[in-house]
Amino acid sequence: MTSRNMKRFAASRGAALVLAGLLVLGSGLTARAQSEDDGSGNGLEGAWRLKVTVRDCITGQPLRPTFDAVFTFAKGGTAAAITAGQLPSLFTPQLGVWRHTQGNNYTAVGDAFVFSTAGAWIQTNRFTRAIQVSVDGDSFTDQIALQIFDTSGNQIATGCGTSIGSRMK
Repeated sequence: MTSRNMKRFAASRGAALVLAGLLVLGSGLTARAQSEDDGSGNGLEGAWRLKVTVRDCITGQPLRPTFDAVFTFAKGGTAAAITAGQLPSLFTPQLGVWRHTQGNNYTAVGDAFVFSTAGAWIQTNRFTRAIQVSVDGDSFTDQIALQIFDTSGNQIATGCGTSIGSRMK
């Protein structure tokens, strides 16, 4: 590489690093503003115990027994969940983001990776939640829309569910 090309490469690399840093900083500020303006007493931020019910999307009837999950909604707009609804050896914890929409309403989106019994990644499950926190801030209900993607990112199935959450104290 010539000296001139090396200088151009170094300058463009530096500009790219500065731009990446600004994007990371800017996205953090946006998430913080969304979660801090929660519009209710306690908001969604915190840890929650959930009872999750998988439902038929057309009839709303339960498709399997209700199972437990634990969610955390962190300051800044990130979310994490673990569930007793799947084998931990086949299903990663769910990681995602949340934001306040209006009043006591919030949305959250999270992904979890699913593996075969042989250990191969076979799909990604994306959970989109419409959450309504109670007036006292100690419980919530939600509607869950599930999208299942193959490893190439093609949607291969959908599902529905609901959950009831109670704040951990």
